[in-house]
This record gives sequence, structure tokens and C-alpha cells, in this order.
Amino acid sequence: MEERVPAREKVFYSGGLLGQNMLYSFMSAYILFFYTDLLGIKATTASLILVVASIVDACLDPVMGMIADKTRSRWGKFRPYLLFAPWLIAAATVLCFWDFDASPGTTLAISAAAYLLWGMLYTVCDTPLWALSSVISTAPKERNLLVTLGKIGGMLGVVVITIGGIQLLLSFGGERDSRAYLLSAILIGIIAAVLIFLAGFTSRERIAPPVERISFRRNFQTVYKNKPLLVLLLSLLVMNLVINLMQGIQLYYVVYVWQDAGFVMKIGISLVVGMILGMGATPKLLQRFPKKRLYIFSCLFGCLSCTITFLLGQQNPVLILIMLGFNFFFCGMATVVSTSMLLDTIDYSEWRLGFRGEGIVFSTNTFISKFSGAVSRMMIGAGLGLLHYVENQPVTAQLQNGLSFMMLMLPALCFAAAIIPVLFYGITEQQRIHVQDELEKRRTTLSG
Repeated sequence: MEERVPAREKVFYSGGLLGQNMLYSFMSAYILFFYTDLLGIKATTASLILVVASIVDACLDPVMGMIADKTRSRWGKFRPYLLFAPWLIAAATVLCFWDFDASPGTTLAISAAAYLLWGMLYTVCDTPLWALSSVISTAPKERNLLVTLGKIGGMLGVVVITIGGIQLLLSFGGERDSRAYLLSAILIGIIAAVLIFLAGFTSRERIAPPVERISFRRNFQTVYKNKPLLVLLLSLLVMNLVINLMQGIQLYYVVYVWQDAGFVMKIGISLVVGMILGMGATPKLLQRFPKKRLYIFSCLFGCLSCTITFLLGQQNPVLILIMLGFNFFFCGMATVVSTSMLLDTIDYSEWRLGFRGEGIVFSTNTFISKFSGAVSRMMIGAGLGLLHYVENQPVTAQLQNGLSFMMLMLPALCFAAAIIPVLFYGITEQQRIHVQDELEKRRTTLSG
């Protein structure tokens, strides 16, 4: 009989991802402005700090995954990092928003070091937190529900900062007061650290790691000898461009196409509602449809919704917001289904190669997400260059059409392209059931 995960464990796991995304969203939304307008660092220099730190952070992701996979402790493989690292990342968050009132050179050095440290500590929390979902239960239904709740919790963390971040700054003195950022960072850091800690403290790793320690070389085979994982990661590299492109271009879109910056919040509401509804509907759909088919369905209808929205033109913003909601609905579905498919590739690795490698799998997925973000920024920069974009330029039909294409048709093309690799994803529902049955027999034999 499959063991059910207690409701308390599910709630606190979702809460951990809420706290994690509160930290990430606060940093993403305000660190660049704090560096340029409060600390006086040049915009190009501040941007360079963020880019270099992001590249270093992305490269460290697979390393952290392999370290986590080799970890053995009385708390398990992944829980130790969630018990101790959250307090360090909370302190690093505070350090990032601390105005030391030093010389420009010293300020630059401290800021760069603090942000690099923050990125490294974030990875120490992020990889184990997601990998934990693969060892909490052997039951597919329980894991799918856990992933869904985690994704919803993460989305709520984004909502909390999107809506409440600026209000928190205003309550502490305003967006031009460095003390407001420091106090906000302290409050958000403490809340996030407690939530992540509780996720680790209340969870239980029900799939024990092998007694044999796996070498780094053999651990990495989890990726390059796992064909279903490779094709899924390739699909996710393209799929992640959908949200990254839409979020990166949306401000230009509403300012120059709709000529009303207030629509940014409305697009945000459309995103949150659509994503949460899509995520919430997925566990029931997974009980009725194969994962591969549901993922392809999500991408196909996401492509259609983006294309229809583009063809509607720019005359009816309300209708476009509704259609964007449908687009985000399918994004939410694809996000949950793809994570569930990642869990299946871990089982496949254990069945075929003899070890799971949860850490390296999820850290490689994180690397793919960050690399996709960098590609989307390059695409947006190239697109704006082709449109000869100049700040505050007069609105022309060419500019509006170009921005509409980047906002809607580029994501539509990415949705379509994401389908191609996953066509070669070889884990069928029959094979998935066979693999899980075989693994259950192995574990029963070992425990007996």
C-alpha cells in the first residue's frame, strides 16, 4: 500500500517554496534599483555585477546537485541544507541591501561580493528544496500533488512581493530611503528563512539513498546517459523562454502598444490567476491523461492562445488580458507536468543505472532555467535593436507591431518548438508503471 504524505508536510513544503520565491522576487525586483539609485553605482556596472554573478551561480548549480547527492546524514540527503542554510541566505539578503556609506570603490566591492554570496547561498537552498520532492514519497499521485502545491506556493511568493513589496518600502520610508530597503530585507529574510526551515524540519525522506557512495563522474551519468531527461531538458530550455520573454518585454508592450503602464499590474494579475488555475487543474488531469500527451497538449494550446491573441490586434486590451490568462493557464499546466516528468526520469535513472541522482537532475534543470533567462534577455535586446528602439521615442505602427510580435508570437513559436524534443521522450505510462513496480520490489528486497 502506498504511503500517504501527511497534510502538514505538504503545507509546510509549499510554504518553503513560498518563502524561497519571496526572497528571489524581492531581490529580482529591487536590487538593481537599490544599487543604481541608492548606492550610486553606474547602471552598466550594476548590470554587469548581476550578469557575472548569475553566470557563476548557474555554473555552480550542477556542482551543488552532486554535493547534495553525496550527502549522508541523520537528517537525510537534502534536509540538512534546509535546516541550516536559510539563516545564512537571510543574512546575505540583508547584507545586499546594507548601505555602508563607504567610498565608491569599497561600495562596489561589497555590493559585488554580497550579491555573489547571495546567489551561492540561494543555490544551496534551491536545489535541495526541489530535489526533496523526489524522495518524500514513492507514490506518483502524492508526488504530483506535492509538486503542484509547491508550484502554487512559489507563485504565491511572487504575488506577495509583487503586491506587497512596494507597500512595505513605503511603510518604512519610501523607495528613496536606503533604510526602507534594509528593514524590508530583514523582515522578508526572517519570514523566508523560517518557512524554508519548517519545510526541512517537518519533511521526511522516504526513499533512502544507496549505501554505496556515488562518484561525481558516475553521478553525472544521470544526465548524459538518461535520454528521456536530456530531451525533456532541451524542451524546457525552449519552454522557459515563454514566460521569460513575456515578462521581459511586457513593460515596453504596455507603454508603447497600449500606452498605459498601469496595465503591467493587470497582466500580472492575469499571469497569477491563469498560472494558479492551470497548476491546480493539473493533478486531476494527470490521473486521466498520460504526462507526455498532456505536456504536448499544454504547449499546443499555449501556442494557439498566443497566436490568436496576436491576431486580435491591439484594439481590445480587456479581451487580450483574458486571452493572456488562457496562455498562462497552459504555462501553469506545462510547469507542473514537466516537473512530474522530471521525477519519472529520476526513477528511470535508478532503474536503468542503479542510482537516482535527484540533486544533479534538479540542479541541471535550474541551470537550464537560468540559461534560458540569459537567452531571453539576448533575444529581447536583439529585437529592440532591430526595431531601432530609443527611449521615449514617438510611437509608430512599426514599433507597436514589432513589440506585439515579441510579446506574443515569439512565445507562440517557443511553445511550438518545445513540442519537438519531447516527442522523443520515451517513458510511456506502461513503462513508468513497470519501472515503479520494479523499484518497489528492489526496495522491499533490500529492506527485508
